[in-house]
Amino acid sequence: MATTTALLLFSGGQDSTVCLSWALERFDRVETLGFDYGQRHRIELEARKDVLSRLTSIKPEWAGRLADDHEIQLTELGRISETALTRDAEIVMTSSGLPSTFVPGRNIIFLTYAAAVAYRRGITSLIGGMCETDYSGYPDCRKMTLDSLAQTLSLGMDQTFTIETPLMFTSKAATWKLAHELGSEALVELIIEYTHTCYLGDRSKRHAWGYGCGVCPACELRAKGYEEWRADVN
Repeated sequence: MATTTALLLFSGGQDSTVCLSWALERFDRVETLGFDYGQRHRIELEARKDVLSRLTSIKPEWAGRLADDHEIQLTELGRISETALTRDAEIVMTSSGLPSTFVPGRNIIFLTYAAAVAYRRGITSLIGGMCETDYSGYPDCRKMTLDSLAQTLSLGMDQTFTIETPLMFTSKAATWKLAHELGSEALVELIIEYTHTCYLGDRSKRHAWGYGCGVCPACELRAKGYEEWRADVN
């Protein structure tokens, strides 16, 4: 039987950690890819290393499936974006109807680079933590965008790529539930202690759901989902 391999966009945040756990249950080998794009919350680059070093302790079989990690420098993306994720600016809704945290083209660029890495490594399955259910309205998180991108990448590289998004229609509460199903309380605790999701890069405050400022949209969404999930469990 052929070995199945996937390349997963891994930021070091909650969603990508759940997606990585999901992938380790389904593929023989999972490689990971991260990006330094001059993000304001660049503490996530350290978080991703912590998570990768600890995740395989959750289940012994994951250790044999977690493969190479790659990191790509895309600092020019941060320079040209001028968003609240790439500079010290207030997080607000803009006149376009999108929050100032929207980095134009980010997921499209990430997945294009991922396809280029996957192409030379013989990988056709790309995985990302994009979500339409609990999100800020980013147009490059929509299933329609990603389906179209998969077709474009396949045509442009003459290689059939699939883009899998296990959280696409999953609420944040359901994401916490999925984490528990995949790795029990051990995975939930790892997410709380070691992942990073806060837009402001704040790890000075420890909440029940993890570290963060507690007031940015990412923290509010994570906290709300955690509280809803715990309420259902209890």
